[in-house]
Amino acid sequence: MPEESKQKPKWQRYLKEGNLGKRLLLGFAILLSLAVFIHFKEVRVEMLELDSYAKNYIVAQVNFEFPDEEGTVILRQESARDIGAIFRIDPKTIDQWRYQFENFLINNPSWRNLLPNTTFEKLYHGADEVKELMQSLRFTDMRTLQRLKSLDLLTPEYYPLPSTFDGQSAKFPEGFWENIQKRLVKKNHNGAMITFILNHLQNVNWPFDKDTTAQRNLRRMVEATVPERLSQIKAGSRIVDQGEKVTQRHIAMIQAMKKALAEEQKIWDPLPLLSSLIFATIITMIGGFYFKHNHKELVNNIYKLFLYATIIILTLLIAKVTEFFLLQDMGGLLEVVRYPLFVPFAAILLCVLLNAEIALFSTCFLSVILGLSLAVDHSRFIAINLITGVIAILASRHLRKRKEVFVVCGKVWLCCIPIFFVYNFAQNVFWNAFIISDLMSTFAFLILTSILVVGLLPILESIFRIMTDITLMEYMDPNSELLRRLSVEAPGTYQHSLVVGSISEAAAQAIGANGLFCRVSTLYHDIGKLFNPHYFTENQMGGFNIHQLLTPQESAQVIIAHVVEGEGLAKKHGLPSHFIDIIREHHGTTLVYYFFCKQVEQMGGDVDAVDESLFRYPGPKPRTKESAIIMMADTIEAASRSLEEVNEETITELVNRLIGEKLEDGQFDNCQLTFEEFGIVKRTIIKTLAVARHLRIKYPAKQA
Repeated sequence: MPEESKQKPKWQRYLKEGNLGKRLLLGFAILLSLAVFIHFKEVRVEMLELDSYAKNYIVAQVNFEFPDEEGTVILRQESARDIGAIFRIDPKTIDQWRYQFENFLINNPSWRNLLPNTTFEKLYHGADEVKELMQSLRFTDMRTLQRLKSLDLLTPEYYPLPSTFDGQSAKFPEGFWENIQKRLVKKNHNGAMITFILNHLQNVNWPFDKDTTAQRNLRRMVEATVPERLSQIKAGSRIVDQGEKVTQRHIAMIQAMKKALAEEQKIWDPLPLLSSLIFATIITMIGGFYFKHNHKELVNNIYKLFLYATIIILTLLIAKVTEFFLLQDMGGLLEVVRYPLFVPFAAILLCVLLNAEIALFSTCFLSVILGLSLAVDHSRFIAINLITGVIAILASRHLRKRKEVFVVCGKVWLCCIPIFFVYNFAQNVFWNAFIISDLMSTFAFLILTSILVVGLLPILESIFRIMTDITLMEYMDPNSELLRRLSVEAPGTYQHSLVVGSISEAAAQAIGANGLFCRVSTLYHDIGKLFNPHYFTENQMGGFNIHQLLTPQESAQVIIAHVVEGEGLAKKHGLPSHFIDIIREHHGTTLVYYFFCKQVEQMGGDVDAVDESLFRYPGPKPRTKESAIIMMADTIEAASRSLEEVNEETITELVNRLIGEKLEDGQFDNCQLTFEEFGIVKRTIIKTLAVARHLRIKYPAKQA
């Protein structure tokens, strides 16, 4: 196994050594996720706003029963009609009797002869209990008492109205007082004492008054015994007519129909399962063929494939979880959040981490899949998610800073405003409360999208070894420690890196490679020269050449060491692995030709006497298009400084010769560049270098 593979974690080596089996496994994971998402659908029934007017008529889709509140209220009112008026003894009369009885005891001590074993205190408290009992009694007609008894609501406090009741007052029969006496004696009172007290009550004509509170409470108790009415609705019955005012009964019917529809879903039956699986398979195959023919770089890179699958599955998961919460409380929240925005999240991530074309394709199919599978207004959901997804892609193509993600989402939200007005205009409505809720809900979704994207970007970049333009721009900061040191300690190398960056960026862009990556990574490709900057010609400033004191082999080892030392310095400062690859590959396994020739010359021209491996860089050879372009730009820029005459012909000859030599040396065997791309790269380098090395006219000196 090559050395570089041994240095990588096991899971990264597994991904890198991708094969057809792994790609098929990844495709199956996407297919299964889509199938599950499509199959387990929530039921959505159009919800109406209370007291609004229905824009369309709604018909029952299934047989169902619903809690008929209006019918229940009518039944309960009818059940309480049998409850007659409730009367009580006038409380003031009872208080008056209590006061008179106490005065009687005080003014007539002869009572002690009748009750020799009873003290005044006992008689006093006994009178209080009689008073409390009389105050608690309630009286009504026999029909009401029978009704209460049938409902098991009759209590000992209820008595029939005396036959002498004239609507205002009545005397109680002897049977009534006997019942009262028994109740009081049960409380361990002296029977003689109770009889003595009640004898002072029996001949009184007691006034009555109505107890409306007791009557109201009793009616509520009777109504509570009536169970909730469930009305049956047949499939095909009209629930609400167009233009009809929406009542609570209509809303209850719609909610019950939604529940019945959900219960009737046969999600585990074989045919619905097969349908979802076939649909998911078709979508997956379409995506696979599209990427195979239009984005081979995605199919050939297992890291990017896993990244793509992760974003798609994560988007589906977020959508399904959000739908679950929105459908709580019988879907009331879904009437506030009518157009949840899920697609911009995936669109921004795919555009930044992969490219705009992949993001656009995914935006289209995600909008359709989500729109058909979620409990939403299908056509409008698809339209707004598709439009906002495309806008997010257009606004994300040139992201350079993480905070710009919030700006992108702000632009997307602004574009939502005219869309909502278009939806209203289509219904001949200019303004309603839905516009406010739609704007607020989409604003909240886009804020959450911004936070998620900013938070996930560095995580996904790290896991899947992706370099975004945002990260690259952060590494271009000239105030970073390594670049600041390079500009001060090795200014010639720094200037060389800047020129190589410009050349390689132009060449990469010409063939559709990552030009920004070439420009940024070349700033760090020679950081190993910081250890011995004066050993490199560009930093000697025309002074003494220290290589005159070294043997050719020693000089070659010093030159070669800048690759190894650069790799170590990059790891120490936490540079991305992509930059480290450029540091290791920008010389490939080429020969340090100048010192090799010097060594051969010292050996009397005997090439076989020189160990060539001591004069070759450790490699590896370039493995990406960007790495190969940087190798060419680095070699040609350095060699061009030795040209005595700089013009297009000399530069063309130099470029063809140097690239030809490296081709013959096999340096580009692993870089995936085609011969057509080689031609484009060469022409671009020639053009860029000719502009950079153009001669200026000589200005005459001023005469004194």
